[in-house]
Amino acid sequence: MINLTIEELRNSAIRFLEQNPEQRLKTLKKLGIGRYTFLSKIKLNEANIVCMMQFLQNPQQLKFPNLVGADLSSLILDEVNFIRGNLTNVNLQHSSLVNADLLFANFTKADLRNADLTGATLNETIWTEALVAGCQFGGGIGLTQLQYQDLKLRGARFTYLNKRLFSNY
Repeated sequence: MINLTIEELRNSAIRFLEQNPEQRLKTLKKLGIGRYTFLSKIKLNEANIVCMMQFLQNPQQLKFPNLVGADLSSLILDEVNFIRGNLTNVNLQHSSLVNADLLFANFTKADLRNADLTGATLNETIWTEALVAGCQFGGGIGLTQLQYQDLKLRGARFTYLNKRLFSNY
C-alpha cells in the first residue's frame, strides 16, 4: 500500500478495523504480515486507526511491531511475539500476555495496570514511566534486580522468585 495519501491510508485502516477477525486475518496474510495475528483482535478506535496506518503504509518493510499509542486493552495476547516492539504509550490494561516474548520491548509510558505478564520473557526491556500497578509479572524472567525493585515499588506484583530471576548484565 505504498504511495497512498494520508486520507487513503486512514480509510484503509478504518476499513480493516471494520472487518471481522477472520477477514482481518485474511487481509494480514495477503499483505504478508499474517504473523501479527493480534491485529485481528484490536478495537476500532482512533488510537488503533493510527496504529494500523503504520502497519498498512509499507507492510513489506515491517520487521518489529511498532505499536506506539495503540489500544490493546483487555486482549488475550498470550504467547505473542513483541520482540523489539515499540509499545510506547500503549494501553495494555487488563490484557493477558502470558508467556509472551517481549525481549528488547520498549514500554515507555505504557499502561500495564492489571495486565498479566506471567511467564513472559523480559530481557532488555524498558519501563520508563510505565504504569504497572497491579500488573502480574510471575517471576519476572529476564528483569534486572534494579528493574524488579523499581517495578515492585510502582505496584507490580511478583508471585514467585527463583535464583535465575535476574539477567546478568
